[in-house]
Amino acid sequence: MKKISRIAMLAAAGLFSANLMAAPIVVKFSHVVADKTPKGQAALKFKELAEKKLPGKVEVQVFPNSQLFGDGKELEALLLGDVQFIAPSLSKFDRYTKEIAVFDLPFLFQDIAAVDRFQASKEGQRLLNVMESKGIIGLAYWHNGMKQLSANKPILTPDTVKGLKFRIQPSDVLEAQFKALNSSPQKMAFAEVYQGLQTGVVDGQENTWSNIYSKKFHEVQHTILESNHGIIDYMVVTNAGWWKKLPADVQKGLKEAMDEATKYGNDLANSINEADKKKIIADKKAKIVSLNKAQMAAWQKAMAPVWKQFEPGIGANLIKAAQASNK
Repeated sequence: MKKISRIAMLAAAGLFSANLMAAPIVVKFSHVVADKTPKGQAALKFKELAEKKLPGKVEVQVFPNSQLFGDGKELEALLLGDVQFIAPSLSKFDRYTKEIAVFDLPFLFQDIAAVDRFQASKEGQRLLNVMESKGIIGLAYWHNGMKQLSANKPILTPDTVKGLKFRIQPSDVLEAQFKALNSSPQKMAFAEVYQGLQTGVVDGQENTWSNIYSKKFHEVQHTILESNHGIIDYMVVTNAGWWKKLPADVQKGLKEAMDEATKYGNDLANSINEADKKKIIADKKAKIVSLNKAQMAAWQKAMAPVWKQFEPGIGANLIKAAQASNK
């Protein structure tokens, strides 16, 4: 009788152990924007695809709107293992590598198609891995869109923004960009921008149509200048140590899901931005101003010194490779 009980106990223990081994790998994906933005939609698509490709093996938990970590803490959280995936703006990586600052150079890319070509190139793909020694591996580039400039007063030419305070992401290039305009750059977390604009802590900001609309920045700004002077794109990154320890089949499934979610999200980004631009126009709360060729040339000339300032750190050859993506 005792022998039977012992066998039963061992069987139960084995079953318990097997259940523990079968527990899914929890993958926390934290980001700082709304679900309805291109990044938000791509993250949800990644969850859907990953769990479909790896049923019972992974559970992807998506946390939008800075629910877990804001702009200033998400990279630290990734390196500590508190989250497994984040998708910061490319601007956030300049403390880990100066090369990625190439994406912040003003008026470098003519349009999103040019950005696509560069990111798919040998040099663009190389940049995904330049932070591996720092514990960060890049898995994909996600589009948001081209940046527009907004302010709480009428703006049209570079002289009209002189002395204004503009919210920026932490980036030496973006800081230099606004200093070149004789404006005052103010580093501020994305989640705090609406209140900053509303209360006058900052006078303006730069962002994509989808971010402007989803966060209602247009409700507290007078003018949105359709400048297309830069891009806001993201790099989806993971903790290098965690990634390398994953079982081969899980790593393969997650990478396939990421590649498919990337195509989905990037295809969606343009349509969302165009739709949100129309919604901003329909709201009639901020005036959208387009630039003619002469006005655009004036903005380009005003920001041109930024290229020369950061060329030594970024690398002249990398800048040329990015320029080559334009047609």
